[in-house]
Amino acid sequence: MKNRNKIIYWSSTVILSLGFFLGAIAQLIKEEHTTEAVIRLGYPLYLMNILGTWKILGVIILLLPKYPLIKEWAYAGFIFVASGAAISHIVSGDNLTGYIGPVIYVILIITSWYFRPADRKITMPIN
Repeated sequence: MKNRNKIIYWSSTVILSLGFFLGAIAQLIKEEHTTEAVIRLGYPLYLMNILGTWKILGVIILLLPKYPLIKEWAYAGFIFVASGAAISHIVSGDNLTGYIGPVIYVILIITSWYFRPADRKITMPIN
């Protein structure tokens, strides 16, 4: 059971991290497809720099050992970004191919968060 949870955690975390890292690079270099999507959704292009930078920092935090409090913030930020992207695509009228990616990221984020090892969780002192 313990090994299964570790495999689920690391599989979801690596896939999530790789996806967010590559997406961040696409945003930071203003890759054409990514730029077109941002424009189509009605967001300003400078948002790509902000999101790209924070995604890279979030990935680093997720992969580093320790720092459980900052990890919680990274997971929260990733949920905001992925769910916001899914909602943006749905509201703009995109079909399933437009929002399935962000929905998959939401699932990966929740899976990674749920199965994270004890040393990556915030521990509450018992009074």
